[in-house]
Amino acid sequence: MTFHKLVKNSAYYSRFQTKYKRRREGKTDYYARKRLITQAKNKYNAPKYRLVVRFSNRDIITQIVTSEITGDKVFAAAYSHELRAYGIEHGLTNWAAAYATGLLLARRVLKKLGLDGDFAGVEEADGEYTLTEATETDDGERRPFKAFLDVGLSRTSTGARVFGVMKGASDGGILVPHSENRFPGYDVESEELDAETLKKYIFGGHVAEYMENLADDDEERFKGQFVKYIEDDVEADALEDLYAEAHKAIREDPFKKYESDAPKKTKEEWKAESKKYRQSKLTHEQRKAGVQERIAALREE
Repeated sequence: MTFHKLVKNSAYYSRFQTKYKRRREGKTDYYARKRLITQAKNKYNAPKYRLVVRFSNRDIITQIVTSEITGDKVFAAAYSHELRAYGIEHGLTNWAAAYATGLLLARRVLKKLGLDGDFAGVEEADGEYTLTEATETDDGERRPFKAFLDVGLSRTSTGARVFGVMKGASDGGILVPHSENRFPGYDVESEELDAETLKKYIFGGHVAEYMENLADDDEERFKGQFVKYIEDDVEADALEDLYAEAHKAIREDPFKKYESDAPKKTKEEWKAESKKYRQSKLTHEQRKAGVQERIAALREE
């Protein structure tokens, strides 16, 4: 006869501490968060900024966030759907779009702070590993705006899209401390970064290559997967120029708004739209009648 030790006894429960709500929901990694928001005591209340990157099915959300006792404060934000204003209409969650979104956020932040002239970053992306350094100004040496990458619960695999945003922000003129070993094109054995491979990803070359291969191998699947590209006459060999033009336009005006051809809906039209999907609440009499109908149906059976 075997006896099992009772682990969850009254002493266990009396000492049990409920975890934070967002930990229970699996939304926040507090181990990582603590290290991202804790500022050195000798910085005298200077804010510590995070480059927050989150991916949804159709969008990329990038923010510069600082943490305070009252909660997180968003200093600036950029979304991949805003890239439509710069000519990028499709593939708004791929690696190239992630880079462009990071670049947009960086130029937006620096313009807001009046530092866009002092920190130009990498004006023509070449795929080389570079970090933003201090620059000489009329007032002396000026250190760059610094932010630490916050990937949330994303997997930080080599070549992941979160590093596309980081590369875009870094090339845009923000100092994001990082190494080169998580970019596409990094070889583990030689411990070297192939700049050409990284450049290909920045300008959507991997998408263009896939489009060409799919068009040759399976035309039916190509038409299904790239239907929007075909409708707008976007060809594989035009992607590099499209992204290059977008990068240039972002630097010229990082606050540009997208003007859609579709007519804008009024407040009343949006209200009517939302009511379409709203279930109307039944009155007491209607509920009562429904119960009677169900009872009658059961009796008939």
